[in-house]
Amino acid sequence: MIKIPQQTKALIFDLDGTIANTMPNHFISWRKAVLPYGIDFDAALFMQLTGMPRTATIEKLNEMFGTKMNPDIVGKVKEDHFKTLVHLTEEIEVVTDVIRKYHTILPMSIGTGSTKKGAQKTLEVIGLGNYFEIIITADDILKHKPHPETFLKCAELMGVKPQDCVVFEDGILGMNAAEEAGMMVIDVNDYFKIEFVV
Repeated sequence: MIKIPQQTKALIFDLDGTIANTMPNHFISWRKAVLPYGIDFDAALFMQLTGMPRTATIEKLNEMFGTKMNPDIVGKVKEDHFKTLVHLTEEIEVVTDVIRKYHTILPMSIGTGSTKKGAQKTLEVIGLGNYFEIIITADDILKHKPHPETFLKCAELMGVKPQDCVVFEDGILGMNAAEEAGMMVIDVNDYFKIEFVV
């Protein structure tokens, strides 16, 4: 079981790749969406962009590769394909064990780059829909990770100071955001390895 620091007063969880093993499905869906534009979306690139909302990811790819992808069109292809895989999502037990252990003991929230609808669907599939009242998504903020707004909003709604919160994250952008917010961070990659199949 992951040990949390003794002084912890609240827990904040990223969703994709932290609570739910959705990353292989996101990876496959991104590859499918951007391949027609000549982008080889490999695992290293995927990990670099993990945590960004869909539109921001496409804008970043346009910037990196000099493409002119329409975020709405490409985003829809990605989202539609992902929806066909969502039922395959499994929980990441080393993290969900912590959620079940501290449920009703410590305040908990989710801070994700996913949409509200996407986050709710993922939680429903893995059977954790009733564990979180506070879910901050890309729909609730102006500045996405690595900006700390997502996590600061979680702390505010839980009524806990940022420095007393522990953030569970798998993405470098999310870890940067948590550190920027002055929070403690647990890198779930130390406990769980995601495998990407191309």
